[in-house]
Amino acid sequence: MELRQLQYVLQIAAEKNFSRAADKLHIAQPSLSQQLSKLEKELGVMLFQRNTSSVELTYAGSKFVEQAQIIIDGVELLRQEMSDISELRTGRVVVGSMPITGAHLLPHVLPVFKQNYPEVEITLLEDSSMNLEKLTASGQTDLSLLSLPLEIPALAYEELGEERIDLAVPPEHPLAKRSLDGTKTSLEELKDEPFIVLKEGQGFRKMTMDLCRNAGFEPKIVFESNNMETVQSLVATGMGVTLVPHFIARAPRSEFVPVYLPLADPAPSRTLVVAYRRGRYLSKAAKAFVETFKSTVSELTEE
Repeated sequence: MELRQLQYVLQIAAEKNFSRAADKLHIAQPSLSQQLSKLEKELGVMLFQRNTSSVELTYAGSKFVEQAQIIIDGVELLRQEMSDISELRTGRVVVGSMPITGAHLLPHVLPVFKQNYPEVEITLLEDSSMNLEKLTASGQTDLSLLSLPLEIPALAYEELGEERIDLAVPPEHPLAKRSLDGTKTSLEELKDEPFIVLKEGQGFRKMTMDLCRNAGFEPKIVFESNNMETVQSLVATGMGVTLVPHFIARAPRSEFVPVYLPLADPAPSRTLVVAYRRGRYLSKAAKAFVETFKSTVSELTEE
């Protein structure tokens, strides 16, 4: 049994498809099938049930995957510990990020980190919060920028800080005048407003829906988008209102600028975290990145 065969089985189990697994592993599909057959013959059990439409783990396969993941994690732990012991300045950290939140936070974090650790390579992986949790739990990212609550129990996290939630309205909206006198708006006042929200699968959409429901109403959704910049632009043109994380609201925009208003106390907020797979060994480079992230977010929240 070879280490690469364990990695092959884990990738097939994750993709449930030989072709996609082969692409991710950068090997030919016939070679992947041959290696799996060789392993199954050695073990004397079938690890997967194959049919024309899907590939499913057998009982033996599910047990194999559990132990294989432990072995792969152990090998990674050994490599990382040896790297740290050798005191090498080089390293690599794979960071997962929600696209819009990352776009407004990472430009503050990365220059500071690169200045302090110029030889450490940072690889960014952007995806929705739901997919990022899965990628982090499977070890495909070292760290991921997410917000609480996390849905997958296999994830551990360190808090970065609280980010308040603001209201965005069109410039001609009656509530927009409150930006002049500082009057705060309650969520209950928005029950009859048309809402523009992010699409399913993004954590901030769920937070928006939960806040409205906790305020006693179901938001009237008129438009959905995968992109918070599009959501804000539609608000600015008078199509509806939305809730916006403060780090995004404070960023300068050249056109289609909505009016941002504070919400009434207790003002809603979200907790930003750096998440990683529970039990995963974090290299010195990864720990340094977490500390840089913490200090940078702390400075931004104090502004």
